[in-house]
Amino acid sequence: MSNARTARYSRRGLLAAGGALGLGALVTACGSEDSKDGGGSDAKGAAKSGPWSFKDDRGKTVSLDHVPTRIVAFTGVAAALYDYGIEVKGVFGPTRTKDGKADVQAGDMDVSKLTVFGNRFDQFNVEQYAAFQPEVLITTTFDAAGSLWYVPLASKDKIAKLAPSVAVSVFDRQMPKPLQRMAELAQSLGADLKAANVVEAKKRFEAASERLRKAAKSRPEIKVLAGSASDAIFYVSGSNFSIDLEYFKALGVNFVEPPKKAMEANGGWFENLSWENVDKYPADVIMMDDRASTIQPADITEATWKKLPAVKAGQVISRSPEPILSYDKCTPLVENLAKAIESAKKVA
Repeated sequence: MSNARTARYSRRGLLAAGGALGLGALVTACGSEDSKDGGGSDAKGAAKSGPWSFKDDRGKTVSLDHVPTRIVAFTGVAAALYDYGIEVKGVFGPTRTKDGKADVQAGDMDVSKLTVFGNRFDQFNVEQYAAFQPEVLITTTFDAAGSLWYVPLASKDKIAKLAPSVAVSVFDRQMPKPLQRMAELAQSLGADLKAANVVEAKKRFEAASERLRKAAKSRPEIKVLAGSASDAIFYVSGSNFSIDLEYFKALGVNFVEPPKKAMEANGGWFENLSWENVDKYPADVIMMDDRASTIQPADITEATWKKLPAVKAGQVISRSPEPILSYDKCTPLVENLAKAIESAKKVA
């Protein structure tokens, strides 16, 4: 996907659609770019008193004279690091719901103890961020250009001057790769990847993946649709670009694939459907976007939705288009899909 084409897509529309995430604001990373060291090679990480460096997925290396502790991260990234024992105190992105509870992207973190610089898209308090004195900003990137997810375009330059940035790519690759990269990043910050809970979590993920592979092979007739709901539009995601759908497809899952032409206006990520046409693609299992910015299945009142065979059969499961990149959090996503395919009735 070319940068020129990317720039034309609606950032609001991409934010709303399941799996259609690729236009975070571009921030130029600070720090050296010519280091030959890949991050995460030292298992002791933060226990060291010496310098720290990490080469991110943009090919940029950030180097500091010590392991950073004043870390600011996108909420989902902070949640992944938390699962490895790395506590991030400053975050930006969906952290608290309207009632003050933890957003789904906050994972197991205690959100009452976090400094939140922005809780929604295009919101980032630069003055508060500067006062925090960040040592590094960490987020994901959803496009080939390396744009930093949830860093606003309007303030990206000011933010870039205050601390170097690190990006983990979640664009056009399968889930195991960004999981590995996040683990390496966590290790560089002090996580012990040989800890019993970490080793066990990875084993569970691998077992879940094998279960899904077997389920898909034994039930090739089960058609799965990845959707996301808004007031006016139902989005159907293609399996390209999204780390979860690409991985599940590689394991054999039979996905609904909108024609490329139907997805062109949205960068090849998804097709927009009116609610009147929500039955365009037959599906036996529907995976629905679980983010707070979308309408959840229980709250969809459209008659066309309620008449869908998969809905009537109770074969609707949740999907995390922005999965928390720890083995602990990704395992249930794989297990849920495997279970749904194993038990699904052929209704489409």
